[in-house]
Amino acid sequence: MNTHLNRRHFLATGGALTISVLMPGEMARAAVAGLDKRPPLDPKKLASYISIRADGSAIAYFGKMDMGQGTDTGVAQMVAEELDLPAEKVIILAGDSGTSLNQGGASGSTGVSHGGATLRNAAAEARYVMLEIASKQLNVPMEDLVTANGVISSKNDASKKMTYAEVVGGKWFDTEVEWNGKIGNDLSMKTRAKLKDPKDYKVYGTSAPRRDVEYKMLGTDDFVVDIKVPGMLHARTIMPPRAGAVPVKVDEASIKDIPGAKVVFEKALLGVVAPKEWDAIKAANQLKVTWSDVPAPFPDQKDLFTHIRNAKVLKAGGSPKNGEAAKVEEAFKGADKVIEATYEWPFQSHASMGPACAVVDYQPNGITTLWTGSQKPHFAGDGVAKILGLKPEQVRGIWVAGPGSYGRNDAGDAAVYAALFSKATGKPVRYQGMRHEGSGWDPKSPASIHTIRAGIKDGKVVAWHFHSKAFDRLNVSSNESDPSDNLGAQAVGFQAKPGLTYGTPEESYAFPVKHQTWEVIPPFLEVMNPLRSSHLRDPLGPEIHFANEGFIDEVAFALGQDPVAFRLATATDARDKDVLKAAADKAGWKPHTAATKTKKGDVMTGMGIAYAQRNGTRVAIVAEVDVNVKTGKVHARKFTVAHDCGVVINPRLLTQGIEGNICQGLSRALHEEVNFSKDNVTSVDWLTYPILDITERPHEIDVVLINRQNIPPNGAGEGSMRPVVAAVGNAIFDATGVRLRRGPFTAERLKAGMA
Repeated sequence: MNTHLNRRHFLATGGALTISVLMPGEMARAAVAGLDKRPPLDPKKLASYISIRADGSAIAYFGKMDMGQGTDTGVAQMVAEELDLPAEKVIILAGDSGTSLNQGGASGSTGVSHGGATLRNAAAEARYVMLEIASKQLNVPMEDLVTANGVISSKNDASKKMTYAEVVGGKWFDTEVEWNGKIGNDLSMKTRAKLKDPKDYKVYGTSAPRRDVEYKMLGTDDFVVDIKVPGMLHARTIMPPRAGAVPVKVDEASIKDIPGAKVVFEKALLGVVAPKEWDAIKAANQLKVTWSDVPAPFPDQKDLFTHIRNAKVLKAGGSPKNGEAAKVEEAFKGADKVIEATYEWPFQSHASMGPACAVVDYQPNGITTLWTGSQKPHFAGDGVAKILGLKPEQVRGIWVAGPGSYGRNDAGDAAVYAALFSKATGKPVRYQGMRHEGSGWDPKSPASIHTIRAGIKDGKVVAWHFHSKAFDRLNVSSNESDPSDNLGAQAVGFQAKPGLTYGTPEESYAFPVKHQTWEVIPPFLEVMNPLRSSHLRDPLGPEIHFANEGFIDEVAFALGQDPVAFRLATATDARDKDVLKAAADKAGWKPHTAATKTKKGDVMTGMGIAYAQRNGTRVAIVAEVDVNVKTGKVHARKFTVAHDCGVVINPRLLTQGIEGNICQGLSRALHEEVNFSKDNVTSVDWLTYPILDITERPHEIDVVLINRQNIPPNGAGEGSMRPVVAAVGNAIFDATGVRLRRGPFTAERLKAGMA
């Protein structure tokens, strides 16, 4: 159950924490026993964040999770740094509402920048408390005590010393802390202790190994699909062949030959359960259903962007405000010429490695347990409580590694389906979608169009307007605490609560007049919509910056300037300029004012740059591509990435995370596009929704880490995803002279452009 403790830790455990093997469904419902003696979770108590075990090692209770980037390792290093312990002596218990406060789950690249920072403060406070205790017991003033490797000693008398185990090991901290009163990503607490000065760092900047490799490679721990509860049933849903249709007649006799199979039918919710999973799958395929006759919900896919252009606007936003838009239009009127371009981006799917799975053991008079692969187990537990009519404290949400997340995939739907089926049957239920459901019905990244104008006068940009029109960024919230955002809840009558929001580019380009606006349009269906939109890794970042950074190149060339030089002259933030320079220098950028169109045989080569900010992190990327002029196929063979996310905690993990972002971003740039008919989504597997395969991987990803020790970590989970598409698009133009303004950059689109 995801404790990830090695045998030595297991055998050495004592005092405050005892490890035991628990079957899911037991009252403790935890991977770790001994927590029954722990004070109730309270954000005003230090014990809710950290404890010292009887052997002097530490446990940090992390209200987030690691989705495969090594966040837990980085957080362990942050705690270890402030405790003066080796990183391997810090255990992270993550993603369990029974053991940790709600720190928002994985969200917005805040695992280290917010969640880790809070636990770092808790570690500093724990060290301060232990110094207070040791000062009294050793009769030495606190200011004369030092800590090192879990030992407190006197600066002046080496014989006066105590280990952490001797000071507080095996006991809970009974210390009040100053909590900011917030739950989720913004939860934080203050410490009386002064945090370490960067010059004294011992753990930061070292590459402690990831903690998840062994169990994932050897299969020595559970994934969410492995969770089993005594008496558990397996469930499958039956989705409509035409989106928007509802079941009107169900022939339950059509599955009577399948042992133990039963139908769950409530309003528009239709599913089957059976003691054996294969029987549930057979029953779902065999059940005879009559569906309501409804109009086709979607336009022809070729008309998608026309639909967006003509759709009514539900909400608009952006900046500047208060009538300043009129000044922008006035500036355009005074320009010598106006350059304009429109970029288009499709729906994209999470396409996780497998469909989502969840297990719910509904206990109306006890503690209901949810096992989920969701990246927000605390919030998912709240959503399950609401759909079941329970109080939040009656549901325990436990994260167990799943097939992927990176935003809001189908994990939230799986949790609600499992809850509804468990309540309907009175049994624990394991729900797992099928491949066609995971790809076909997961929330999608919203399709969008982006129109940018630049007013030019006397060879300079005097006015700039970036405008997006798109489906809602949060038609489905990524939070998961409200069941109305899930298909199962909508099927039984919950109404969707769209967020009606979008976004604008994050960069520091300065123009005399600059205007960034957006408009959101209605979804195709209000509920049960396979094209509902939500967060996909770096929400909106790739598409917005594909347009913004592509157009920056267009304007630079129109002015007869080199793209790097133009960016350096226009960006105003010093850190932004540093990443631009670092990426260009490392890549060997050669200034040019037009597409170079370098060709050898059937292959044209090019180099493109793009940069962006993301929540304080700055990333610049140079992409080098080969384009086969006969096939239109693009191979992005090399990326050079300059990355500034503040202080670097673990260089190797950071580099690996950047490499992962590059590959996922490249997949989205070259392949990923949700296809649909007028009836339903048709991208339902790896053939109909292809992704980057290993033969297309970059040959080289060269990473330059800019380590700013005096700047707190800004977050690195998504920043390097943001400029990938734009860098590839700009490199394709440099190679071919063809500006692709619609993604993804398929061979067919490139061949059409070159023709």
